[in-house]
Amino acid sequence: MSQITVFGGAGHVGSVAVQLLASSQQFSKIIIADVDKTRAEKIMEKTGSSAISFVETDADRPESLKKAMAGSSVVLNCIGPFYKYGPTILRTVLESKINYVDVCDDFDATEKLLAMDKTARDAGLSALIGMGSSPGVANVLVRFAADALLDSIDSVDIYHAHGGEPDEGGAVVKHRIHSMLIDVPVFLNGKLTTVKLFEKSGRALEEMADFPEVGTFPVYAYPHPETITLPRHIKGVQRVTNLGIVLPPAYAELIKGVVRLGITGEEPIEVNGRKVIPLEFAVAFILSRRPRLMKESGLTEAVGCLKIVVKGRKDSEPLTYHFTMSSKGRGMGEGTGIPAALGAILMQNRAIDRTGVFPPEGGVNPIDLLQTAGEFVKLGEKRGIPVMIERIDGQGHSTKMDIAELVKTF
Repeated sequence: MSQITVFGGAGHVGSVAVQLLASSQQFSKIIIADVDKTRAEKIMEKTGSSAISFVETDADRPESLKKAMAGSSVVLNCIGPFYKYGPTILRTVLESKINYVDVCDDFDATEKLLAMDKTARDAGLSALIGMGSSPGVANVLVRFAADALLDSIDSVDIYHAHGGEPDEGGAVVKHRIHSMLIDVPVFLNGKLTTVKLFEKSGRALEEMADFPEVGTFPVYAYPHPETITLPRHIKGVQRVTNLGIVLPPAYAELIKGVVRLGITGEEPIEVNGRKVIPLEFAVAFILSRRPRLMKESGLTEAVGCLKIVVKGRKDSEPLTYHFTMSSKGRGMGEGTGIPAALGAILMQNRAIDRTGVFPPEGGVNPIDLLQTAGEFVKLGEKRGIPVMIERIDGQGHSTKMDIAELVKTF
């Protein structure tokens, strides 16, 4: 009997992961560990899988977490925001002697998770962190470029734009606010440094980025953890940045405006005789304005694009590779939940053979991930992760490449 517990399995990301795990039939039991029984029941009804069950779980109570994961061989953690819950949940999972996968996209939480590496190694456990889109697939594609396409890598620039999902959770908005409040790590000229989003250092990184099938938008520095993990695993890289935007741009500007005003405190203040937490008000206000901003922008469906630009050399020749994944009708839930489920499948099938706490580029074989996606992921009429590759040589000549055909050569 193989069992997996999905923390946050009724959420936007976790529910997608649960559905793929069910269709893959790699686990005989799938436990949705969540606070929302109604949403969990809808997922169980939608999949029609008798393998799925629900356990009400409180992420603030370690004993509740331990009860939900009892008997599992893998835990997939999709509970955010990770800066709040990530370290506590991983610590609890390691205490329960269970292998772990998550979609952590907060760099400060990532550093705390990586600090548990020795604890995991001493226990003979594996903890794959940041196995979503960015971070996640982005890291694995950079690893693929380093292993299979280039002799050396000089720079990695990761771009992402997404939005238009029918609804957005409060945890996601809190993550967006958190990412604008903290110093943003970037790896420039071979050194890790930080910039501040609203100051000159942060504005210097802003640019217009073209996202195939989605559009051209301004992007700004994101504190995603690729900038701190890739330099540790890609020898010789001199630059790693992560730039993105949530769509529509007016929605991103609304969140920026709220952060600039400072409505982000977590200590209650009194308003007309009532205690109000500024951050909770800010989240509610932002979400209340979102439908109008989407309507005004003409954004009627979920769209997204992840683009990774890798520059390096092969046989002393300068080469640039663009890896692009664009989608319409699929949002953050699919973009993050599908890779997370694939990571859990790889963990269960022992395709990940190292112990400790590590990011995707430090423990996932790119070929294993791509082949597993080809086996279990079907998007429309196509199978696998829909990656487009463009190779640009030193003279500017461009060649389109098929990743499925590339994989066959390895």
